[in-house]
Amino acid sequence: MLQIKNLSLTHKKDLRVIINDFNLVLNDGDKAVIIGEEGNGKSTLMKWIYDPSLTESYTEGEGKRIISNERLGYLPQEMPDEDKKKTIYEYFTEKEIFWEKTPKEISVIARKFGMKSDFFYSSQIMGSLSGGEKVKTQLMRLFVQDVSVLLLDEPSNDIDIGTLTLLEKIINDWKHIVLFISHDETLIESTANVVIHMEQIMRKTKAKYTVAKLPYKRYVEERLQKFRIQEKRALCDRREKKIRDEKYQRVVQSVQHALENCSRQAPSQGKNLKDKMHTVKAMEKRFEKEDEKMTQMPEQEEEIFFKLGDKNSAIPVGKTVLEYELSKLMTLDGKRILAEGIYLKIKGSEKICITGINGAGKTTLLKKIVEELSKRNDIKREYMPQNYEDLLELDVTPVDYLDKTGDKEERTRIRTYLGSLKYTPDEMNHPIGELSGGQKAKIFLLKMSLSGANVIILDEPTRNFSPLSGPVIRKLIRDFPGAVISISHDRKYIEEVCDKIYRLNAEGLQLMDK
Repeated sequence: MLQIKNLSLTHKKDLRVIINDFNLVLNDGDKAVIIGEEGNGKSTLMKWIYDPSLTESYTEGEGKRIISNERLGYLPQEMPDEDKKKTIYEYFTEKEIFWEKTPKEISVIARKFGMKSDFFYSSQIMGSLSGGEKVKTQLMRLFVQDVSVLLLDEPSNDIDIGTLTLLEKIINDWKHIVLFISHDETLIESTANVVIHMEQIMRKTKAKYTVAKLPYKRYVEERLQKFRIQEKRALCDRREKKIRDEKYQRVVQSVQHALENCSRQAPSQGKNLKDKMHTVKAMEKRFEKEDEKMTQMPEQEEEIFFKLGDKNSAIPVGKTVLEYELSKLMTLDGKRILAEGIYLKIKGSEKICITGINGAGKTTLLKKIVEELSKRNDIKREYMPQNYEDLLELDVTPVDYLDKTGDKEERTRIRTYLGSLKYTPDEMNHPIGELSGGQKAKIFLLKMSLSGANVIILDEPTRNFSPLSGPVIRKLIRDFPGAVISISHDRKYIEEVCDKIYRLNAEGLQLMDK
């Protein structure tokens, strides 16, 4: 059993409450997903549950964590820098329990992840692994450690569709407790039987949470239904209040008018009118008490409101956006051939997606395409890399990063757009390095829109957006009037956004049936 009692977490910097009086009990068989918008504190909550000291540098917290005899295993959202410098062999063998495993046990774990047993003894540097390979390696070490509780922060990031299917099986087959964060709606729908929904409502001034022991799809449906019912009741109550108040005001005005015109020669009539006014005033107090019980309008986080591109971003149907040939795609160190005979042609406003197994060279290929498009003067391209830090300036604020003119009106416009993307004034003034992955991704989307780009290149564009924001982001990219070149393993993104899907393998790019 894993239990959290009366947990409250507050940001030290801006005193924003992340979560207030949070209570949770998880037992064997529970597969709980934490959902919520970007920057709501999902990873902070996960870190605190694993080890409260991980959040002490930036939060004030109080609450009780009861883990009984559970052995917690934690997969962080980003691999620590110190681990990236280790060889795969060093990464596994620094855990003493590794040496207690028999060759057979090691082989079983390797097969589960589609790896060879000698992978554990590789001298390859961890940082040189692809994003998906890093995730698989970290998961494998958790299995080596015989943990009973899996705490997984974005395990679905950067892993290929085959590994996503494997991850679904691992979570569903796990007999103990799984608590995970993911932006992959398909994974959540296939695995979660408990939903922990973290919200920041009233312009991020109030923290709210919901724990529902329901599958994700049912939770979303019931939440929407309850919202509509409450909203309908609240609107009905307000209509009835308006009719009642208007009637009451007419009575008050009538009695007041009669009092003002009452003749002094009719004292008994005046007394009756004063008594009636007292009765009317008593009604007002009764109405005030009734209003306190009136159905409140439901509170939920507002959806982001944003448009990517405009009519100037459109590309004529017959225009060739890219015609790219590459005889050999090499690893970055030039020591290994990843693919041969690559050819890709894109025309007009096509939305294409490149998929493939982890380590196939998708990101390497996309970077080469970015370089190729940079030579063109007849198109304007923008690029969202898989690793945001490759292009973002982490020590500046979002406004300073996006502002290219220093003009007051330009900065005001940027702030307005950031507000539509649910940034608070405080967050607009935070260094980018302190923002969540989703908030950083929004900076790229806004940069693309402000730049007037008509070709956007996206490496895993949905990886850091909440499942509730996912439909909005997919529609935003689908409606972009220019061309989209992307890498993704997000099955809903591929289905809803992309016109053509290419698989990268050793023989090049293969067009797939959608």
